[in-house]
Amino acid sequence: MNVAHLELLRELSIRGSLAAVASATHRTPSALSQQLRTAERELGVKLVERVGRGLRLTPEGEILASCADEVCAVLADVRARLEAARGQPRGSVRIGGLPSAGAALLPPLVRRLRSSDIELDLDDFDLAEADYAPRTLDFDIVIAHSFTTEFPAGSDGLVRRVLAHEPIDVALPSEHPLCAHEHLTPDLLRGTTWIGVPEGYPFDTILLTVERANGETLRRLVRIKDNQLVAELVRCGAGLALLPRFTTQPGRGLTLRPLRGVRSHRTLTALSRPDRYARLAVRVVVDHLASIGAELSAGAAAAPPR
Repeated sequence: MNVAHLELLRELSIRGSLAAVASATHRTPSALSQQLRTAERELGVKLVERVGRGLRLTPEGEILASCADEVCAVLADVRARLEAARGQPRGSVRIGGLPSAGAALLPPLVRRLRSSDIELDLDDFDLAEADYAPRTLDFDIVIAHSFTTEFPAGSDGLVRRVLAHEPIDVALPSEHPLCAHEHLTPDLLRGTTWIGVPEGYPFDTILLTVERANGETLRRLVRIKDNQLVAELVRCGAGLALLPRFTTQPGRGLTLRPLRGVRSHRTLTALSRPDRYARLAVRVVVDHLASIGAELSAGAAAAPPR
């Protein structure tokens, strides 16, 4: 049984089509079709069947796809033991995730690993909460966040590790009357204008909760993703915004105030597929991320924004 065939079936079961698998793995659909036919000949069973213009796994294909993580995890554990016998973890670890968390977690991680044999391959993407778990197909570690539960939706079955609990503060122009308050509550935010995020993005869930508490819809002047741009728009007086505490620098016309009365923090998590997490280098990197996150959480609790 070829492990590559199991991995292909797993990819197909999650991504849904040969075209999607081909695009993600930089191969052609015809090459993948040939690989599937080879697997069917070797195993003596039909693994896929046509549905309209697409393919879906047969029951036998589903069985093999579900076993891929387990088989790959065993092989990764063997490699981890070999690495441990050599004395230290090594190799490349690919990390992707949301930029606002990466800005707080990744620079300290790079500093910690400078003298190690671990190489980091970094990428960033800002997604709706439910879209982070599928990206573990492409990365060893995905840094994600959740505003309603401990772990993001769709991450069941993955190795999940809490990295930090980060407060989300209200950012105001420094001359705004609400800066006179030590903290803000939903009733104080009635009638305010906001720099929002796209619908479905986690920060928007906090503002929706504020709206439900007040029984009114708040005006969103614009909806944008980039926190740095959001901060600059707040500084120029365009509106209020919700920004993460770890990486938002008050000053130069921007003031932060804690939000009370509604859930206003997010949980930062590391997500990995079991076979990838079995690698010693990946586990070491996640341990470092958790340690860095704990330091950030402790610092935020000890020094709330002023």
